Amino acid sequence: MCVLEGPDLVDAALESGVEFEAVYVDAAADGPSLQRLIQKADDLGVRVFALAEGVLEKVADAQTPQPVLAAVRFEQRPVDSIPKAGLILVLHDLRDPGNVGTIIRSADAAGATAVVLTGQSVDPFNPKTLRASAGSIFHLPVVVASINDTLAYFGSDAQLLATVVRGGKNHRVVDFSIASVVVIGNEADGLDGETIARCGQTISIPMDGRSESLNAGVAASLIAFEALWQHRDAAGTPPPRSL
Repeated sequence: MCVLEGPDLVDAALESGVEFEAVYVDAAADGPSLQRLIQKADDLGVRVFALAEGVLEKVADAQTPQPVLAAVRFEQRPVDSIPKAGLILVLHDLRDPGNVGTIIRSADAAGATAVVLTGQSVDPFNPKTLRASAGSIFHLPVVVASINDTLAYFGSDAQLLATVVRGGKNHRVVDFSIASVVVIGNEADGLDGETIARCGQTISIPMDGRSESLNAGVAASLIAFEALWQHRDAAGTPPPRSL
């Protein structure tokens, strides 16, 4: 069970068919978009409760809470439920909920197969992570597993790629047409030597400036979209207009 805050996240959950415990709205709030959300929940048989003014401010995680939140149930998927195909992003010891939510959002946008959280990574159902995912957590498998189980499961059926700041293979020339597991390390310390060794291959994003490293969310996003562009090129699909 976890809590969703804000109309956009609750609406995305209603669209996804996730199991709801209930939706809670501020009785003092009004407006056509909120009324449409309440009607959608009602049409789907989800219970809706009005809370007295000031209650949401006390129970919500956000400093400036929005007028609606919901309690939903997520199915806990095992790592062996993930297809051994496409791009799988493994987040090892990532502690920042904003980074993890951003990566889930980018993985969804780039058509990745799944996101796996290992080690001491933040809870993917943390309210801040959920908000940062902007609803994408409902669109692709997000799994919590051990790094050992994850690497053992994919094993020889996918290429295992450890990200390092420098010295790895240029991510632009990695062949993402085959099943690829990309392991992203901790924001401050990166990946430990044992995990890098188990992956067997390392990749890096070339940098020309003076920055020591890229933000984990940015790095994972660049890799995810490199995989997407390679798949589009292989299919002969022209890139979409960016503006």
